[in-house]
Amino acid sequence: FTAQRGLAMSIPSGPSGPKPPPMGPPQGPSPKRGPAHQPSPVRKVAVLGGGAFGTAMANHLANKGITVQLWAREEEVVQSINEKHENSIYLAGIPLSQKIIASSNVADAVNGAEQVYLIIPTPFIEKWLVEYQSHLPWWVPLVCCSKGIEKESLRTPYEILVDELPGKYHAKLAVVSGPSFAKEIGVGLPTSVTCAAHDSEVAKQVQVTLATRNFRVYTATDVIGAELCGALKNVLAIACGASDGFGFGANARAALITRGLAEMTRLVVKKGGKASTITGLAGVGDLVLTCSSNLSRNYSVGHAMASNAVPEHKRSQDESAKNFNKDLAVAEGVKTSLAVHLLAEKLGVEMPICASVYEVIHKGIDIKTALKKLQDRPLRDEHDEYQGTWVWSAL
Repeated sequence: FTAQRGLAMSIPSGPSGPKPPPMGPPQGPSPKRGPAHQPSPVRKVAVLGGGAFGTAMANHLANKGITVQLWAREEEVVQSINEKHENSIYLAGIPLSQKIIASSNVADAVNGAEQVYLIIPTPFIEKWLVEYQSHLPWWVPLVCCSKGIEKESLRTPYEILVDELPGKYHAKLAVVSGPSFAKEIGVGLPTSVTCAAHDSEVAKQVQVTLATRNFRVYTATDVIGAELCGALKNVLAIACGASDGFGFGANARAALITRGLAEMTRLVVKKGGKASTITGLAGVGDLVLTCSSNLSRNYSVGHAMASNAVPEHKRSQDESAKNFNKDLAVAEGVKTSLAVHLLAEKLGVEMPICASVYEVIHKGIDIKTALKKLQDRPLRDEHDEYQGTWVWSAL
């Protein structure tokens, strides 16, 4: 990942030249809130990240009448959005609102934004912040939509932001998670997500900005729970895709999803999150979606690995092999499986399904052998009381 800094626009000096835009928070009294302390309507936002999900979120916000300034590192993405009103690289075939203005200059993208949505792949967030943190406004909500766990530090995106940003940013941080395929958001299909923030007022501001009849937003305060669920579901989706690829049937997939919820709960609670988060959109909602649809890259990778639809000797020769290798490279669960394994080891949490995915991808264990190993585990009771909350025990 190589961040590309755009060229800042020079501003003439002197009495005849235009004044530079304000670089600090708005001056003067705060705007009055409406009935029941509803946040004021947002007119301009920045979306930092020009991938499929960033583009879909930008289009959703623009279709609400909000001006969206979208930053993308690839000039071809910027050109495609501004000239064709389509992200032909990452979200081809979906027409985009003309209220989206794309730029490769972060300073231009965040200028005047009343909310900032950060949608950068998790492995690159720290490096991106080192490059561009000075441009980020600290006085508006900074909403992270990235999912995953950084394998070097075992931090979630929110934890990276807290560690790397000065303290003045922390009060305005929030995360968005839940069952939300980019393609479906992009075309306006019904979607529901959770916005979690330690400050409930920040979560409500984001809720009001994002919400429409077809895009429901719920608020929560369990940031770590929402983020861990968003990371773990990608690993579990690989296991479900593999099970379906072997033709093990719906019963097996349902068992993997249910027992996957048990693993999610144990890790979330161990990290200080709430078990109740697992029952919500960020937990079971996102898990069911990702573990049962071909739109999920993680599910598709597991399915292809198991069904052997692309034989080893053909993977560098035909188009389907290229697609498989591309999915393998970009599927979040591939890298996250290593981070989850290390985090579970560090915290002493038993996660047999996630461990099996790790062994297949990073240790070369035969995938069918790994799935059978799960079935051969000793029989036991289903439920245990874990840290004061009834959750499922290990398989």
